[in-house]
Amino acid sequence: MFVLYNLLQLLVLPLLFAPLAVIALSRPKYRNRLPARLGWGLRRSIPPGFGKTKTFWLHALSVGEVTSAVPLVAGLRRTYPEARIIISVTTGSGRQVAAQLLAGLADQIIDGPLDLLPVVRKFIATLRPDLFILVETDFWPNTLNQLRLSGIPTVLVNGRISASSLARYHRFAFLFRPMMQSFSCLCMQTENGRKDMVALGVDPRRVHSPGNLKYASRADLSQKEKLKQLLPPARLLLLAGSTHPGEEELLLRAYLTLRKELPEIFLLIAPRDPGRTGEISQLAQNLGVHACRRTSGRPDGSDLLIIDSIGELLSFYALADIAFVGGSLVDCGGHNPLEPAALGIPVLFGPHMEDFQEVAEELIAAGGAQRVTNEQQLFNQLKELASSAEARTRQGEAARYWVQRREGVVERHLLLIENLLCDH
Repeated sequence: MFVLYNLLQLLVLPLLFAPLAVIALSRPKYRNRLPARLGWGLRRSIPPGFGKTKTFWLHALSVGEVTSAVPLVAGLRRTYPEARIIISVTTGSGRQVAAQLLAGLADQIIDGPLDLLPVVRKFIATLRPDLFILVETDFWPNTLNQLRLSGIPTVLVNGRISASSLARYHRFAFLFRPMMQSFSCLCMQTENGRKDMVALGVDPRRVHSPGNLKYASRADLSQKEKLKQLLPPARLLLLAGSTHPGEEELLLRAYLTLRKELPEIFLLIAPRDPGRTGEISQLAQNLGVHACRRTSGRPDGSDLLIIDSIGELLSFYALADIAFVGGSLVDCGGHNPLEPAALGIPVLFGPHMEDFQEVAEELIAAGGAQRVTNEQQLFNQLKELASSAEARTRQGEAARYWVQRREGVVERHLLLIENLLCDH
């Protein structure tokens, strides 16, 4: 599989070089980071490892993966205070959030390598990790195979497989199985995820289900008062997080109807892609809703605050009274409901929670979340929660208790990592 992968690169890259070069050079977000992703200047940017007991290289794709990794990085720093911890991130927004959340925990934050054989070899030779940790996704064959050939143990943490991805893995098992078998240890979020990996042909002894690292996520409460100043006082806050196209209109219509009966309610929308802020502002205007952007300051006189900043969603959840988790009213697989649940906030989401099916079902069964399938159900559940502080408290506490019973996830990951290091 790895030979085929590199042969395809040799055949395809020369044909695509010109258009890829034009795209990379014409867009600043690619042009400014491309040299670093090719490893240029890497040796100058990496702190020396002399005197360090271990070097951990942790790679995350983007904002969500970086956020998931924070509790684990904190645990690594606490357990191995003399270690060198290097974080690589694929996207620019992810690197920005890593700089905010991992300052003081990581020794260096860098751009992740392109999966080209010479580039990957340069990164490995320069970083010289004792352990490589991949967060959730962003599987790259050359990176994983070269780490294996170099004798460097590799760990997948917070692993998850959607139903569509699992079907694709089975269909092309000859491609995916060798890549998954490159891992020394796979830590899946759920027991079903562990079983899926075993069914794919991965050695059961390498696959574990220590839990979801977001069980251990904590809001940055130091920012709570600062962010509170951006919100209208004495209002009931409904936060719709990680929304996708098609959801905002349903939320806005339900909000407008609800506000006629409960004028104290105030809506915050945090789109999954902050670049859609203008689109959502226009949609709100068309519906007669006056919107303000988080980056524009206090929303005096506004009916809606659009959170167009990066890395603040968890802190805003800490201020909310009711949470709706997006990507679920439309067929996008849903997003993780653990962050608001851990804060004791009642959670709503739509029918499409395929990427977090096990978590969603258990949270509903525990009384900490409710599923809505259409606009009318969304309105009904919002009205029920907004009208009753008792209902909000009951559902929020059920959500918090469900998360608390699953604590210890970081410690379970650290124990697996310790065992791997001892074996190597």
